[in-house]
Amino acid sequence: MKKVCVKGGGQKPLDMVLGQLALAAGKLKLDRNIHEKLKHPQRTLIVAVPVRMDDGRLEVYTGYRVQHSMERGPCKGGIRFHPQVDLDEITALAMLMTYKCAVVGIPYGGAKGGVVCDPSKMSVYEIERMTRRFASEIAIIIGPDKDIPAPDVNTNPRVMGWIMDTFSMSVGHSVMGVVTGKPLALGGSSGRLEATARGTFYVTERMCAHVGIRLAEATVAIQGFGNVGSHAARIFHEHGATIVAVSDVYGGVHNPGGLDIPRLIEYSQGHGTVRGFSGGKAITNRQLLETRCDILVPAALEGQITEENAPRLKARFVVEAANAPTTPAGDCILKERNILVVPDILANAGGVTVSYFEWVQGLQAYFWTEEEVNERLRRIMTQAFDDVVAVMDTHRVDMRLGAMMLGVGRVAEAAALRGLWP
Repeated sequence: MKKVCVKGGGQKPLDMVLGQLALAAGKLKLDRNIHEKLKHPQRTLIVAVPVRMDDGRLEVYTGYRVQHSMERGPCKGGIRFHPQVDLDEITALAMLMTYKCAVVGIPYGGAKGGVVCDPSKMSVYEIERMTRRFASEIAIIIGPDKDIPAPDVNTNPRVMGWIMDTFSMSVGHSVMGVVTGKPLALGGSSGRLEATARGTFYVTERMCAHVGIRLAEATVAIQGFGNVGSHAARIFHEHGATIVAVSDVYGGVHNPGGLDIPRLIEYSQGHGTVRGFSGGKAITNRQLLETRCDILVPAALEGQITEENAPRLKARFVVEAANAPTTPAGDCILKERNILVVPDILANAGGVTVSYFEWVQGLQAYFWTEEEVNERLRRIMTQAFDDVVAVMDTHRVDMRLGAMMLGVGRVAEAAALRGLWP
């Protein structure tokens, strides 16, 4: 297989995505005009988010909503609350969402949003006021036929409920389809909370079958123990895999014989971290990434596997449950070391897939069982993996480029069929 790497240039998320797009466009011999269009987001909204804090002072946060493409349908993408949010990151993630939706074949384009803040230093009332003000500022461009936000880093079903309520109050009736990832009582979908983790598991299961190893005999290390990482640990554990290490922002724990995942989850919920868990040896996030295991699952933030640490990874496979966890330089090193990477736009697409299910259920006011949701998710994730492998085999490329070629090709086809107006 020919190894194609993105070398040189910046390590910023947008540079990375544009580099991946250029590689895919070159291999596809994409029409230059369509390539040029896909390099730019369709719409970018930057808003001030003034919030009255609990002590009476006013804080003004900055919020973003970027809509990359509507070629295949309304936009879709998460909202994150984090101090490192910036426009470059949000734009890159919106672009990745476009191709992610296309890879799994759902009728959306990509969007992303965020507010620059540190929710760990805010009360729940301050977060609610900030959420509602941000929702009111972006209400001009979101809606069930325009752009449907969902949870992301440091947001959750409760935050989605606040956004739904704020939007609904502005139009005078309940609009279930304006966001996904909502609480079940507000029209959420069964299975949505763990959908990203479950989709990651289904793809990993298919990968193991493809390369001829038994998942039940595999060792797994998971970086990040939030919604995605904790659910992934539980699901992998329930299917027989041995979880040898996990970590969160405060630290991690390692046990080569396998961690007691049910007890670890209970400990994490009670202490707010996995650090200090007595069932293993304390490790750092850096040490987790370099843990000896069969499958490494980065499920935290961007840019974790880099040129500096990629030579020391001891995993056989990397399954990207996070968005853009591997830098271009790190990716090149993993290719040179023949470490298979299941890329983010395939591996973590379970979340947006079940968000699509929730949107459909809300529009129809007809809801499915969790078993139905999970079975439909399995079929879509399995088919997407097989479609990516078919592109890999046809064009002799690695899995990341194969997934990008599949996604870009589908978006480009839609763009060509729609044409340019006016």
